[in-house]
Amino acid sequence: MLEDYFAQEKERLEEDLRPELGYQVGATLEDTEKPSCKSVTKCTDIIAALPASERPLDITGADPKCRFFWKMSDQRTTEAEAEKQKAKRGGEFKLHDAPNVVPRAFEGVWEGRMEDWGVKMKTAVQGVGEMLSVGLGLEKDTVNDAGRYGSHLLAPTATDLRKYGKEGDSGDRFHSDMNFLTIHGRSRYPGLHIWARNSGKKIAVKVPPGCLLVQAGKQLEAFSGGLVKAGYHEVVCTAATVKAIENIKANKPDRPLIRISSTFFYHLSPEYELHGLPELVKEAERRFGPQEDYGRMTVAEQVQRELGMIALYKE
Repeated sequence: MLEDYFAQEKERLEEDLRPELGYQVGATLEDTEKPSCKSVTKCTDIIAALPASERPLDITGADPKCRFFWKMSDQRTTEAEAEKQKAKRGGEFKLHDAPNVVPRAFEGVWEGRMEDWGVKMKTAVQGVGEMLSVGLGLEKDTVNDAGRYGSHLLAPTATDLRKYGKEGDSGDRFHSDMNFLTIHGRSRYPGLHIWARNSGKKIAVKVPPGCLLVQAGKQLEAFSGGLVKAGYHEVVCTAATVKAIENIKANKPDRPLIRISSTFFYHLSPEYELHGLPELVKEAERRFGPQEDYGRMTVAEQVQRELGMIALYKE
């Protein structure tokens, strides 16, 4: 369905843009999002420290990817609770309260399929949240309680391989994610690279059939005081991608050549105060030495700041 959606004419896709909401619902088209690495010293220092053979493809220019954000947030349980939380929240929370967008050409089909896959991904990543809590020495429900009302997003991400299907073309430039955990399904087309914290090596990801990939985001890095670092990654057209393109051309010539990543972003609740938990900060310093001071801010403030860094939100 997403391949067919992103194969539509640009004018039809533009109906689903919501720039006034930081593109946090509906579509984002190519050449909109800017790679945050270009302007962040920490990120450019990481790249500079890598051997030349292990560096990402490129961090200049806007991303050639497209996206569709479908919100998978839980509703407040009562009207009184919703009003109480709303009274505590400032203008930055409008990004978290935006209604979903349904594409005109897919009415009657879109909602059910997005909810069906979104629930599966959300359930899986909440299971990871429980395991992560236990692994960090916290109560089992710590992560999921902190993310109970998070602005979770089913975020299928598209690269048009008709335009960016040559070996060496970029699909999503080197970056780490702003949210807590990112979970992906298996794509029809390979091309995702990750960088391991303990080696600095660029690794081509291979997701086995029936499996999902989970990566740490910046909210988890701050939450853990640097004990768990946000994972850097990129999507590029590799020799394996070209081989998959040729296979689709030969066996399914009627299908649009569009790479879809069935990404899901798991967020902590917007009013959650994001800072390093003392016991995790202590463990991070014991293992890795002094860590940066992540400060204190609400998740809503953190998201607003991050969206500004990648040119998705102007306020």
